[in-house]
Amino acid sequence: MFALFDIIGYRVLTFLEESGKVMLLFLKTVAFIFRPPFDLRNLFKQVEYLGIKSIPVVLITGAFTGMVLALQSYTGFKRFNAEAFVATVVALSMTRELGPVLCGLMVSGRVGSAMAAELGTMQVTEQIDALYTLAINPVQYLVVPRFLASLIVMPILTTFADIIGIMGGYLVSVILLGSNPTVYIRRTYDYLDLEDVYIGLLKACIFGMIIATIGCYQGMNTRGGAEGVGRATTSAVVISSLLILIANYFVTALLF
Repeated sequence: MFALFDIIGYRVLTFLEESGKVMLLFLKTVAFIFRPPFDLRNLFKQVEYLGIKSIPVVLITGAFTGMVLALQSYTGFKRFNAEAFVATVVALSMTRELGPVLCGLMVSGRVGSAMAAELGTMQVTEQIDALYTLAINPVQYLVVPRFLASLIVMPILTTFADIIGIMGGYLVSVILLGSNPTVYIRRTYDYLDLEDVYIGLLKACIFGMIIATIGCYQGMNTRGGAEGVGRATTSAVVISSLLILIANYFVTALLF
């Protein structure tokens, strides 16, 4: 019986300790953003890797999400003779929820794992320790460019996902299902507010910070050689994905 309480207590203390370390890394990163020197070259490099190379994945995800959303909505609304509201459902769902969330999950799988693997390899090969000997702060040199790049590219990628998702819904509704194109466009403009778009982009910024913070934390705290790098990569993807879903709920509850 006491062994069970020991296990539970150990897990709780470990969780609190890890949460505190993640928060400290986040605060250090934010502090170093405004402290020179500013490594713009490394920032642009991370923007290219995190943003430009993620566009194909995000576009494919957004397109097929909008298409299947339009297909399912049309099937359900047809029973109530409300096919005209398919455009409204697609636009609001993509901008409010599906665009930022699915974009965050896809980027987490692609970018968060890469951050953890790269920094984890540097940690186990003592390259991060070498930075200390050169009087270079690893957080400022390694974490800040990745953090800023994620913060910059996530709203842009989410915008692409929203646009291509709405276009995918339009193609399915108009071409495949025979809806009126004028009605579809009118419904989208009438019921989609800029507030919906802005809140979706705010979510994207929060998800970008989560991905960068968790990925860098897992990488910089890697132990155990190649096996440890694998564990850090897996943990970065799983934890960041869960935090994205949890944060999405709380942001939605606060702002809508």
